[in-house]
Amino acid sequence: MPVNAAGARILVVEDEPVINQAVTDRLRGSGYEVVQAWDGPEAVEQFTDTAPDLVVLDVMLPGFDGHEVCRRIQAARPVPVLMLTARDDEADILVGLGVGADDYLTKPFRMRELVARVGALLRRVERAAELATRTTTADLGDLRVDSASRRVWVADAEVHLTPTEFDLLACLAASPGVVLTRENLYAEVWGWPGASGTRTVDSHVKALRAKIGAERVRTVHGVGYALETGGAA
Repeated sequence: MPVNAAGARILVVEDEPVINQAVTDRLRGSGYEVVQAWDGPEAVEQFTDTAPDLVVLDVMLPGFDGHEVCRRIQAARPVPVLMLTARDDEADILVGLGVGADDYLTKPFRMRELVARVGALLRRVERAAELATRTTTADLGDLRVDSASRRVWVADAEVHLTPTEFDLLACLAASPGVVLTRENLYAEVWGWPGASGTRTVDSHVKALRAKIGAERVRTVHGVGYALETGGAA
């Protein structure tokens, strides 16, 4: 069901009181309803009890970490997750994307950017709900992308993608063989035009390649990416 971004409920999970409260105050000031949690177990409990529309999730948490929280909540009910990490390390970021995170921010971050990314993720949920009403299927060699059911098959075997990975693939599949710039992809998939999200796009492309095959997404250095139109090499 489409999310009313202005009144969405957001779960903020952060064990540092100053950061948790600052994020909470800023989101409430932007018109969101906010629920707070301070550790891994409480995050999962609050997710179950309050059914948030989006989760802002720190990686380093007491109890169990944000990756485990993300894994558990995504298994229960898919929801947009914005991860906060103190480590600007690609391997750490890819772990987060692998368990279902949609985007990430590296600490320290600007509150204005956090609010913008939250809004963009919520708008993307609305767009996904609209796309689900359309019947669009792309058959590219042995790769099949069904936008109506949001399902993907490679050589007749279904592949599980996170919501962001699917939207990225669907965007590339809509223009097979055409090179899309990182900026174009960030604007279309993340819904944030005019912003620089090259690291975010690159990390998600790497995670997508690990699932559908690296040879299917071609890199044009200094420009962007294109989805190959044939089967696997």
